[in-house]
Amino acid sequence: MCLQIPGGWLADRFGGRWFFGGGVLLPSVVAMLTPTAARIHIIAFLLLRILAGMFEGPMQPAIQTLLPHWSQPKYRSALVSITKSSTDFGTFVGMLVGGVLCEFGSWSSVFYVFGAVGCLWSILWFLFCYSSPSTHPWISKTERQYWENVTGTINLAVRPPAPWRQIFTSIPVWALSIASFAQAWGFFTIQTCIPLFMFDVLGFSMSKNGIVSSFPFLLLCVLNPMFGFLTDWLRSRRRLSTNVVRKTFIVIGFALSGVCSILLCYTNCNQNLAVLFFCYAVGASALSFPNIVANVHDLAPLHAGKLVALTMTAGGLAQIGGPLVVGKVTKQQSTYDEWRIVFFLSAALYVVGAAAFVTFGSVEHESWAEPQKQPATPKK
Repeated sequence: MCLQIPGGWLADRFGGRWFFGGGVLLPSVVAMLTPTAARIHIIAFLLLRILAGMFEGPMQPAIQTLLPHWSQPKYRSALVSITKSSTDFGTFVGMLVGGVLCEFGSWSSVFYVFGAVGCLWSILWFLFCYSSPSTHPWISKTERQYWENVTGTINLAVRPPAPWRQIFTSIPVWALSIASFAQAWGFFTIQTCIPLFMFDVLGFSMSKNGIVSSFPFLLLCVLNPMFGFLTDWLRSRRRLSTNVVRKTFIVIGFALSGVCSILLCYTNCNQNLAVLFFCYAVGASALSFPNIVANVHDLAPLHAGKLVALTMTAGGLAQIGGPLVVGKVTKQQSTYDEWRIVFFLSAALYVVGAAAFVTFGSVEHESWAEPQKQPATPKK
């Protein structure tokens, strides 16, 4: 989390290609060194895991700096949701393959295999992927002109100074950060802590708990692109304004997630009903997440890396705070009453996030986000 903001600034300044590719390559190298470090000393192992996390920090800001260069604005929400689904699917496959490798190989084989795959992928990335059409050496002149026409690549090629004062005093940016905090708090509280709720309160076995807890996140791999495309379809041909679509989807997503989180506490140990509400609470995030991230491109595509880094830092604080609150509240007996506090708090934050975005959020380009026109040089 500590490298997200500087990583976002660097990606905006020098292009997302190097920072996204490096965010895969360097942790992959670290992964292959991890088994050796673990055999040397626990401190060496922990240091490498910290390094891996730091190297991954700029990845999400970097990928958002690439989207404005390689996508039409009308497809922005769909592409944001597809990248999110890819992350969810990768996590699912990683857990599945990791379990197989541990069972039929050894724990160290997980690090070697995943590290090697990451290094091979990085080679392909650096060979074929570039930060913008203007820097890609292999595309034709026709294709380059196409991208300039549909994305305004000429303007996007400008690397203006970072307007940090305007960013930190922008009301829409703060509204987006509050919405991001609320979404991350609710989502990651459910993601990381619902297995504990199902085991302690609902009496799920460990094996059943693992299957049930992973299913909604596999479901997101389908729901995220579906709602992303729906968002862009509603925006296209002005069926609905971008402002209406963004705010409506975020409000509905937050409302469904909050209500279903509360209903989890009133299932009276009915496991089937609890699983249903759990799936709805997680699935509803597919309505809000693409619109939260895509709003960065509405406000300031030239500074997408920096804004994504800021909103993800707010979300990162929520990812830390949510599980800490759960541990504090449920440390005595982990009862229904204690979990009600957890889920009501998440619902309250959803209300605050939705209210902030509806009231102060915007989809208009910020004035400080426009490239400054250079004064014409007088002819001699």
